[in-house]
This record gives sequence, structure tokens and C-alpha cells, in this order.
Amino acid sequence: MTPADLSRCVVRAVRRAVADGELAAGAAAPERVVVERTRPGGVGDYATPVAFQVAKAARCAPRDVADVLARRLGAEPGIERVEVTGAGFLNFVLPAPSAPAVITDAIVRDIAVRDVRGGAAHVVPADEGGLGLRERVVRRSVLRLLCVQGDAAEKTLPAGPPAGLAVAPVAPVAKRDGDVVARYGADAACWAMLAVPARETPSFSDALLHQGEANEFFRVRYAHARSRALVRNADQLGFRPEPGEVDDATALLRLLADHPLVLEAAAHHRAPERLVRNLVELADALLDFQYRVLPQGDEKPSAAHRARLALAEAAGTVLAGGLALLGMDAPERL
Repeated sequence: MTPADLSRCVVRAVRRAVADGELAAGAAAPERVVVERTRPGGVGDYATPVAFQVAKAARCAPRDVADVLARRLGAEPGIERVEVTGAGFLNFVLPAPSAPAVITDAIVRDIAVRDVRGGAAHVVPADEGGLGLRERVVRRSVLRLLCVQGDAAEKTLPAGPPAGLAVAPVAPVAKRDGDVVARYGADAACWAMLAVPARETPSFSDALLHQGEANEFFRVRYAHARSRALVRNADQLGFRPEPGEVDDATALLRLLADHPLVLEAAAHHRAPERLVRNLVELADALLDFQYRVLPQGDEKPSAAHRARLALAEAAGTVLAGGLALLGMDAPERL
């Protein structure tokens, strides 16, 4: 079971508990349950507060709802352990992610992102009159995130966004909009605007112009470019990516497995900065992994090399998709 599967599994568990009379008939399951990576010091790998959403309609305490759901979910294949903590938080331990499953998910998700890029992502909100540059950047990114989740029925976001598409108050850019874009370029300026929560004022410095490891924006785009270079270099060596198990990429696999949850949470909380943080972590993991992808010295390309290459290619695909949702390009060469 992938982390994304877990979210759907929890929704089914709520519906079945209601159907079987374990929860009150009025306790309707939410359309989508947000499951997030457990914070440092927490229990298990993932957690959700869904019991709090259901408790009022179920006419019982969140802890009681969580106990009902934990019994059901503990019997689901692919969930190693379920534990209830606090007033009713559900915590899960899942098996280590499978590289082929992660790669397949990345490909499927990339198709959805391409649909957004070709459709709603290029339709600007209906009326942006009077809005500052940063507010426009944040609103458009939120719209893309909602669209890729299938949450936005409309393809435009009016100046007074309807319920469900509202964005938290956005702190303005300290400098004049035109000066920021002229100095740092549109993509780098947007990165700085989206890298912190909307209520905080973004910071601009010449680090945005530096093509080195101190610049997170550069690292993300460079990691994508490296993934494409690995595929080109492998082709010159006579082999292509082929999904398979990879036993030396624990951090990269976990970040890729978590990416769908990050997209859901970023859309749910209207918080593009969550996606920014995930892309930086993913880029760093890929840049560390890249040295194990191609054959070294007299090595001949093997199934292990093909599997590692497929994983690196998938990571690059996810980085490109994430940048697109933020409204930025992902060059194949830097």
C-alpha cells in the first residue's frame, strides 16, 4: 500500500463503519482524507485527524471514532500497524515503498499534471485587478494544485474566490514588483514568493542568482537536469531505464512515495510552500543518489543499473511536475 492508497483506504473504512452500524448513520465520510507524514518525535510513519472530522456527526468522542477505524484499518493488507494517540489521532506504519510502484505512480501523476499544464494552469484568474504580484503568484499556484487534485470545478479563479478556493491573506513583496522580476527573473522571483507561507514576507537576495548548492531553486532545477543527463548518458552506453527494485535509495524512495500526500496537503491547506520544501528535499536526495546510477569503471550495465536509472528518471519527472505546479520551467540542461 502506498501513502496515497492509505488516504483512500481511510475513507472506505469510515463508510463501511457507518454501513455496518459501528458509527452513527449520519457520520458521512469526507470526500478526501488528508494523511501526512508524522512529525519528528511522533508515532508511526503517517497520521490523520480524520476522527475529529467524523466525531460530531457520529455523536461520540474522536477517540471512540479512532478506535473503531483502527480496528478496521489494522486488518487491511499493506498496513503493518495502526495506533491511536492523543484525543483521537490515527497513526500508521507502512512497509518500505516499492521502487516499481513509486515509478508507476510518478508516471500516472505526471499525466495529470500535464493535463493541468495544458488546461487550467494556463487560464489566469478571471479578475486580478488591484492584486499585487505575489498574491497573483500564490493564487495561481493554489489553483494548479487544486486542479491536479480534481477539486476545482471551475477553470478560473475570480478576484473574490468562492468557498473552497479561498487563499489566506498574502503578505506583499517589500520591493516593487517590476524591480524584483527584473533583478532575479520571473521564475526565481516566484520561487522566493512561494518558499514561505503566504502570511510571511518573502526574502530576496543575490543568492537567487547564484548557480550553486546554496541556492535551493537552482538545486531543484539542477537535479532535474541531472536526471535527464543520466538518461542521455545511459543511452550512449546502450541501456535504458527499466523499473525494478532498488535497495540503496531509501530516502529518495520515501520522498517520492510521500509526494502525492504533499500535493494533497498543499492543496488542502492552500500552502504551496509545502510543495517547495518537498521539491528541495527530493532534489537533494536525487543529487546524492545520482552517483550510483551509471556503471563505474569497467562495469557493464546490469538490471540494477537499469532500475536505478528508472528511479532517477521518475524523480526528475516529479521535480518537473512540481515546478510546473508552482508556475516554473524545468530546463533539461543547465
